[in-house]
Amino acid sequence: MRLAGEMALVTGSTSGIGAAIATAFAAEGAAVVVTGRDRDRGGAVAAEVTSRGGRAAFLAADLTDERACDALVDGAVEELGGLTIVVNNAVATGSPDGPVGELTTETWESVLRVGVTAALWVTRRAIPHLRRAGHGSVVNISSRAAERGTPGLAAYTAAKGALNALTRSIAVDYATDGIRCNTISPGYVLNDRRDADLDPRRRARYEAMHLTRLGTAADVAHAAVYLASRESELVTGVNLPLDGGSSSARGLTLG
Repeated sequence: MRLAGEMALVTGSTSGIGAAIATAFAAEGAAVVVTGRDRDRGGAVAAEVTSRGGRAAFLAADLTDERACDALVDGAVEELGGLTIVVNNAVATGSPDGPVGELTTETWESVLRVGVTAALWVTRRAIPHLRRAGHGSVVNISSRAAERGTPGLAAYTAAKGALNALTRSIAVDYATDGIRCNTISPGYVLNDRRDADLDPRRRARYEAMHLTRLGTAADVAHAAVYLASRESELVTGVNLPLDGGSSSARGLTLG
């Protein structure tokens, strides 16, 4: 039980990477709060954790609202009895992105509000509780897109780049409190819904961008467990590429 006694809040955890992280944390002994706007999916994740003998609860929250973020952290502390781990994984959904010349101010602000500002709000509210616990780990889920860009994703790319910078600031400002902050930057991660009908040629192209294989949500969850645990006490302010080696060397294609 690598996270025995830890108390974790994982944003954007009703599906995908967030759900995998919440489930993995609980399997390693942490008590977990699952959160998002979809009550049915969030409740299902929490129920799955408890059915396996773990401890989890779902709290609905709209992370576009500052007061809702504060209430979420307060509710998590009340539910768990404290807080030692925060994972900022939520991203804006339903907002059309695009190149800068076609990007609306509304879309820009919506993507950055959830991807960066909400992470600030949640972490800011959590800091006193992490201090009180005497230790803490903040794990921000970013993307390799922040460093190499993706056509048509200007807002998302900017949001992830800002999240990487926020990680460094948190790590520096709270090191003396025993609070660490790190980033995980996944490459292409297979998604059950998005990639359900991924054709073989496109899949082969994605695979060729990696030196190993395509990533899964479980891969991100394994990395998050390590960064949240005491095993990584010497690691802070780091951006961990989780991309099958493509950040070190190109695969068989230029991507």
